[in-house]
Amino acid sequence: MNEFELLGPLAFGEAAGRAVLKATAEDFQVDEVLDIPLAGEGEHLWLWVEKRGLNTEDAARRLAKAAVVPLKMISYAGLKDRQALTRQWFSLHLPGKADPDFSAAQSDSLIIVKTARHKRKLQRGAHSANGFTLRLTQLQGEAAAIDARLEQIKAHGVPNYFGTQRFAYQGGNVVQARDFASRKEMPDARNVRSRLLSAARSYLFNQVLATRVADGSWQRAQVGDLLAFTDSRSFFPAGEAECRDPRLAILDLHPTGPLWGEGPSPAAGAAHEIEQAVAEKEPALRDWLVAAGMAHERRILRLPIGGLTWHYPEPDILQLEFVLPAGCFATAVVREIVELLPVGQTDNSCAF
Repeated sequence: MNEFELLGPLAFGEAAGRAVLKATAEDFQVDEVLDIPLAGEGEHLWLWVEKRGLNTEDAARRLAKAAVVPLKMISYAGLKDRQALTRQWFSLHLPGKADPDFSAAQSDSLIIVKTARHKRKLQRGAHSANGFTLRLTQLQGEAAAIDARLEQIKAHGVPNYFGTQRFAYQGGNVVQARDFASRKEMPDARNVRSRLLSAARSYLFNQVLATRVADGSWQRAQVGDLLAFTDSRSFFPAGEAECRDPRLAILDLHPTGPLWGEGPSPAAGAAHEIEQAVAEKEPALRDWLVAAGMAHERRILRLPIGGLTWHYPEPDILQLEFVLPAGCFATAVVREIVELLPVGQTDNSCAF
């Protein structure tokens, strides 16, 4: 499966240039935004960790080994990429225990920046946002066209696609999910089950979003849509009055798409028809998600980009800084600006 099959069409036409992302870990930096005041005491030790070349689960295993505790005693708010320089929080449940010696866990790939005690463990999804600093190298394209595209997405946001990393190489997670769904079976391993269910949900959401990008309705509310605010998991139906809400224009309120689960979609009108059409193309996946007992949830179709700034440290380097809500993908922003080249590939036919 290619990127177009997994995601969908671009919102603003062809990319304005070409570039490489993640030539080094420092080219993709992520800082978790966690608005939780720590008590300074309690049986949970919180760690602010900087890591390179490690995904979140790898880092958790290393911390658990150094602290001599089961992996299940390690908590984190969200998953971060392996090929990146990321900073995020972890917590360890250490009732009646002193702070462990983490020297065996630390190296050039994992540094514990600071620690603090707290009365509760870190919950999944507790972070409010992620801050990104991205460097696009080997940049090709006209600066004026790239700047114009950046102004466009700053004003209008981008489609809130789940990134291709959710689906693994060539959509392998979706292929596996379809296989289990066709046999009406669930993976035995909990982590595999969670990964494949998440991939299936994300894929179906992307198909709905792709349809609405193609017809231009991803940015506007329609009667029958279910609307949600940027940082809220609750939603409400759109009537004619809601479709004129001024908060839609300022990227505070958005139409949503389905994260499939039990029960019918509460959407109505054209939104409901699109969602049903996508579900009917993948009935095995839809029924598999329902059988898993997952609740029907919603995700905003439009991704507002907070604090977007950019500059050119070198003529062939574009540096971007922005903030996205938790669970959203920086690659959904990048693909609307430039076509990504494989690391090491150059093409002088379209020089900056």
